[in-house]
This record gives sequence, structure tokens and C-alpha cells, in this order.
Amino acid sequence: MPHFVVDYSDNLHELLDFQPLFKALHDYVVSTGAFPIGGVRSRAIRCYDYRVADGREGFGYLNLSLKIGHGRDMALKQAVAERVFETLCDWMQPVTAERYVQISFEMTELDPVLKFNKNNIHPLFA
Repeated sequence: MPHFVVDYSDNLHELLDFQPLFKALHDYVVSTGAFPIGGVRSRAIRCYDYRVADGREGFGYLNLSLKIGHGRDMALKQAVAERVFETLCDWMQPVTAERYVQISFEMTELDPVLKFNKNNIHPLFA
């Protein structure tokens, strides 16, 4: 953890290069000292079926979800959420300067009893 998951409207696909965003997000969360590099992952999911507002063809959306493990204090979570959203909006600025786009972000803290994972990458960074 953390996991960044982006879903976005198909009409934005040609305008987006996710690797710089993912690098900035990974670098930031690791720099906090609260998230180990071996657990950070990001992915983008292109949505072909969507409707934004009144359905105008040019309207787009991009939603970023951040899933984190349980146990971090609220001050850290709030600071991380604010910085992640700022990074996202800065990265989207060239697109929003030219198009109408809804941008959203949410952070979810996963329940420690209901979350399972196996990761053999962590030892590489120990």
C-alpha cells in the first residue's frame, strides 16, 4: 500500500501521459516515510462507457482513488490527501485549460481484518 487507481473517460486518452503523474505520486508518498516503496502501485483504467453532466461529447472526467492500509493518523492522511489532489490538479492543468473535465479524488483506508495481500517485492527494498 498505497495503491493509486485512476479511471478516466475515453475522450481524454490521447491527452494523458500517466507515467509522470505516477512518478510524482510515488516519490511523494515514499518521501513521507509512512509508505514503503515496495508496496506502492498505480494503474489507469480507460472507461469507454460513461456520461458526464448533460452528455456533451467534449465533457470528460478523471477520478483518482488512493487506497491505504490502516493505522496512519488523521493529520498525515489529510496532508497526503491534500498534496495528492494538488499534484493531480497540477498534472491535469494543460487538459483543463482546453477542455471541460470533472476531476475527483478520494482516499480510502482499508480495514485491517478484511484486507489481505502477499508481496515478495518488499525484501528488495529492505
